[in-house]
Amino acid sequence: MVKILVVDDHALVREGLCQVLKGLDDEVEVLQAADCTQAFQLADLHPDFDLVLLDFHLPDMNGLAALGVLGKSHPELPIVILSGSYNLQIVRKVMKSGAAGFIAKSGVSTELLSALKLVLAGEVYTPTELLLSMTAPPQGQPSDEEPSLPLTTRQEEVLQLLMDGLANKEISRVLNLSAETTKNHVTAVLRHFGVKTRVQAVIAATDQGYNKSGLMF
Repeated sequence: MVKILVVDDHALVREGLCQVLKGLDDEVEVLQAADCTQAFQLADLHPDFDLVLLDFHLPDMNGLAALGVLGKSHPELPIVILSGSYNLQIVRKVMKSGAAGFIAKSGVSTELLSALKLVLAGEVYTPTELLLSMTAPPQGQPSDEEPSLPLTTRQEEVLQLLMDGLANKEISRVLNLSAETTKNHVTAVLRHFGVKTRVQAVIAATDQGYNKSGLMF
């Protein structure tokens, strides 16, 4: 059984998401909220939620602020932000604030389901556009003007295995990840340290106080 909270002020969007979410599992229970106030109440009443789908534009509070409230009261609950518009600055802020993913409403249902399955498995879904911007800063703009995203717990695990000298295929096997997911995490690690190769990432991590446990001294 997968239990999900959908927060959106448009009833048709909520109903549409409910239909799409049936593709996640044989048994899916979806509760709906039209605003943040109702969402906070439902989250408190149902501590067994597996996931929250949170619209960025809500009448009583924007998604970034709501993410902060839910993150404090339910720190273990993964929250995926939905938005009708795609702005990389907003995406960066959302991901740095602890969202488990950002998905544009203009995407197809298969993309949504794929992203949510990743999140339900304990991963963080990083949009492709954000990954590309992380690996290729805009022309003429110094890379140090683009703040790196903090490493997630999974990315720190990937970093640890990089420091142990494991290849992507071995990392995928050890962490039970798909090849594409491992590649995305490695890309994020490289961007975090502002480097282009795995060796440079290991050197940078060591210089910044990471040891073989993946933790900082």
